[in-house]
Amino acid sequence: MMWILAQELNDETVSPGALGTLVVVCMGIALVFLIKSMNKRISNVNAPRQADLDQEAWEAAEATRAQEDSTP
Repeated sequence: MMWILAQELNDETVSPGALGTLVVVCMGIALVFLIKSMNKRISNVNAPRQADLDQEAWEAAEATRAQEDSTP
């Protein structure tokens, strides 16, 4: 056991190995599923479009104008 601790550490003696590769692959798979879930949730968000907001503002202005025109 002592000779393992006495070895010089360099690129040949230190490597991530199979466990490091497995961890990176699992993190990549988790990332793919998280991105898919995020895209699904974002597509369900019902945010108003600019055209709808402009239409509502125009309708409110027309209603105000019609109300002002109808008062004597």
